[in-house]
Amino acid sequence: MGTNGPAMLEPLRQGLPPLDPSAVSSSASCALPARYEAVGSARKFTRGTLDGWDVAERFDDVCLVVSELVTNALRHALPSDTPRSQDPPVRLHLMRWTSRLVCAVRDPSDESPVAREAEDDFNAESGRGLFLVDSFSDSWGWHPLAGTLNGKVVWALFRL
Repeated sequence: MGTNGPAMLEPLRQGLPPLDPSAVSSSASCALPARYEAVGSARKFTRGTLDGWDVAERFDDVCLVVSELVTNALRHALPSDTPRSQDPPVRLHLMRWTSRLVCAVRDPSDESPVAREAEDDFNAESGRGLFLVDSFSDSWGWHPLAGTLNGKVVWALFRL
């Protein structure tokens, strides 16, 4: 877990909303292992980061979205043969501008995230993650990673 400057954000820049990356006032990221307990770790990391940035009032919405994005990455984006000892394949990034917060989850899959229609099955236990992301964030999107990095980044933007 560390906080790095704009260099860390380089692979995330494309596809993010049109915000000036050099104006990021704060950023933090953490690596998440290929285990479902990682969702709890992501929530804890998000709470600590938002408290530190004094934007705890958005915690509930941001935390729900972080949970969904991390769960999706673990459930759909990891190859079934991912060794548990391997470098953590999923990474959570939180970035703050003056009036915006972006949470982004990087994973090794090139597959695009697919939002299932909410009306499809209200009783389904899963499949509503991106519907919730869309409902609780101000906007969201995704893009493939650039250069030699495999995978994609799925991001959600919150107005503060």
